[in-house]
Amino acid sequence: MNLSFFDQFMSPVFLGVPLIGLSMLLPWILFPSPSSRWLNNRMLTLQGWFVNRFTSQMFAPINVGGHKWALALASLMLFLITLNMLGLLPYTFTPTTQLSMNMGLAVPLWLATVLIGLRNQPTAALGHLLPEGTPVPLIPVLIIIETISLFIRPLALGVRLTANLTAGHLLMQLIATAAFVLLPLMPAVAILTAAILFLLTILEVAVAMIQAYVFVLLISLYLQENV
Repeated sequence: MNLSFFDQFMSPVFLGVPLIGLSMLLPWILFPSPSSRWLNNRMLTLQGWFVNRFTSQMFAPINVGGHKWALALASLMLFLITLNMLGLLPYTFTPTTQLSMNMGLAVPLWLATVLIGLRNQPTAALGHLLPEGTPVPLIPVLIIIETISLFIRPLALGVRLTANLTAGHLLMQLIATAAFVLLPLMPAVAILTAAILFLLTILEVAVAMIQAYVFVLLISLYLQENV
C-alpha cells in the first residue's frame, strides 16, 4: 500500500472519533506532580528550576501588571515542548503540526493582549498604528499598513510553528526512506544517509524546543507592548 508523506499529519480517528483531543491531554500525565516531602526528587527539582529560569527571563522586561500571565505562559511553554518532543517518537501524532490547533492557541492569546492594551492604555495602543513624525500625506497609508501588520501577528504565530515542525517531519521521513531504499543497493551511501538522519534528529529536537520558546516569547513581546 502506497502512503503519502503527508499521511503522518492526518488526525488519528478511532471508530469515527477524532483522537487529537486525547493526544493533547495525555502529555499532562508525564509531568511530575508536587509531593508533600521536604526534599523533592531530581525530576521535580529540574522542572522547578526550568520554570523559575524561564519566567524570570521572560518577564524581566515586563512591568508588574503583566506578571499575572506568568503561570499561563509557563504552562503553555511546557505544553508545547512536550507535544513537539513526543511528536518525534515513532508512530506518534504531533498536534502542533495542525494549523487549526496553532491558530486556536495564537488568536485568543494575541486578542487578549490587544484588548488589555485598549483597556489599560487606549491612546498608546492606538498610537502604535501611526509612528510619530509621519508626513500628513502618508498617514492613511501607514494606518492601513500597521493595521494589517497587527492582524497578521496571530497568523504568523500559527504558521511559523506549523511550518517548522511540518518541514522537519517531512525531511526526516524523506531521508529515512532514502536510507531504506539505498541500503540493499549502496550500503555505504545508506550508512552516510543514516548518519545525516541522526544529526537531523538532534536538530529537530532543538527545533522542537526553540519553536515552543519562540511562540511564547512573541506572545510576551505583544504583552509587553500593551501592558
